[in-house]
Amino acid sequence: MLSVLVLHGPNLNLLGQREPGIYGRVTLDAINRSLEQEGQALQVKVSTLQSNHEGALVDAIHDAQGHHQGILINAGAYTHTSVALRDAIAAVNLPTVEVHLSNIYRREEFRHHSFIAPVAVGQISGFGPDSYRLGLHALVHHLQQLAAT
Repeated sequence: MLSVLVLHGPNLNLLGQREPGIYGRVTLDAINRSLEQEGQALQVKVSTLQSNHEGALVDAIHDAQGHHQGILINAGAYTHTSVALRDAIAAVNLPTVEVHLSNIYRREEFRHHSFIAPVAVGQISGFGPDSYRLGLHALVHHLQQLAAT
């Protein structure tokens, strides 16, 4: 059975109350439950982790080797600042899909750059909580294509 690690970065623990005009009212727990249910339908094990600490996210990426076949990540603000996350993803060489609730390209200029995008299979943004579901489907499809070759 395929296994996917879902990583949520800083401040995503506040979903549902944090800037609802941008991020909506859906909580992180609800997103995680939805991903676990979607994983069951896709016959994929989904493990989730949220941290406000860059090093904890780096450690989780390192620990994914040998346990997960892919990573779905919303690195939050670290998307735009963290070379460490970028390097960790490149180092473990696990297919990774970057997701964002909001369309980062319609927001402040500093959010238009992603350190993660160049080492990711792809990026999905702007669809609210559906960004995660779409990202999971895209990642699973990619992993299945790899397995078929």
